[in-house]
Amino acid sequence: MVTGTDISPATTPRPGSAGATLATLGRDPRTGWPPHARRLFEYLAARYGEQDALCTLAAGWIAHQRSEGVRKTYSTNFRIFEPYLREHGIHPLTAGFLAADSFARYLETAPTLTWRDGRRVPEGPPRKDATRHNVLAACSSFYEYLLKARALPKEVLDANPFSGVLYPVIDPLETTTVSLTETEWATLLATARDTPISPTTAKRTYVLLWFMYVCFLRIDAALTARIENIGYTDGHRTIRVRIKGGKWATKALPPPLYAVITDLIDGRTEGFVFTTSTGRPLDQPSVWRTLRKLAHRAGLPQADRIRPHSIKHTVIEHAFDRPGAKADRIQEAADHRDPRTTMRYHQRRKRLDQSPMYDMATATADALDHQ
Repeated sequence: MVTGTDISPATTPRPGSAGATLATLGRDPRTGWPPHARRLFEYLAARYGEQDALCTLAAGWIAHQRSEGVRKTYSTNFRIFEPYLREHGIHPLTAGFLAADSFARYLETAPTLTWRDGRRVPEGPPRKDATRHNVLAACSSFYEYLLKARALPKEVLDANPFSGVLYPVIDPLETTTVSLTETEWATLLATARDTPISPTTAKRTYVLLWFMYVCFLRIDAALTARIENIGYTDGHRTIRVRIKGGKWATKALPPPLYAVITDLIDGRTEGFVFTTSTGRPLDQPSVWRTLRKLAHRAGLPQADRIRPHSIKHTVIEHAFDRPGAKADRIQEAADHRDPRTTMRYHQRRKRLDQSPMYDMATATADALDHQ
């Protein structure tokens, strides 16, 4: 049970004041909220009432983020924090350090949601360190937004309650994302081409894997790529995609990739490159499921752990293996602002490839053979 003077139930400060402030503008910005902001508003309004300042402030915080991916992640993570507070009688706008610190400890053992009998139940394993770090970072971002907006009086919120919370320690060279060798990658791609999961989606899956690999893309950037952004620049076929952080990047489309994309879009001049049979954009969960099934069909040993981001890990590692590989060019292709991020992908693999454990195991086995 959570205790502490700063986490006792409190009345919402000036309910409705945030909405009233927005309504006085020439054009109410709430009318242009992106989908994840609107959905969070509706979720909170169903629990606190539309006039509660929390609904508008939390949705405004989501709308403030640059990319759809960040909005989705932050909204999802806030929905982990908010029920925890509500269960302990704490309003999110009055939560203090003790509540934030207690929530961090709660995440260490709290079960995750998993599907059972057609519904999601809290029976999954606790969140990994990196996931808990991301949840805490999202919550911290919410309070930073409140402080910048100066939406609450100082006697209610004068500091970010997460500023003193101890985040999980994460080894930058450690990751749960698996990658593939060049032989494994070729096997996976050939499987997508020759023995697809579904004949009706075979070409789409094959081209998507090509696209993500050659252009060093995350799944969200690939799935939001649009035909209108395919062009010709300085002698190169190109496509402009929105990458992590909401920025735009121009990617080259080498002839083999351009050919399969052209074949896929089949004369279409607008819309998403990758769509369902009804013209709707693909969703990430369906790509995840298809990739896992393909990996199993290809007989890959790490099939159960492969996910879309494995493709970006894979292409970065393969690029470093090329003769004359230049780290700065790989960094640019991977859309990493910090070169250390790019090098970490390479160092993770080297740490295993050059591990002295293999020499020690071989030496021990040889010694045993001579006993």
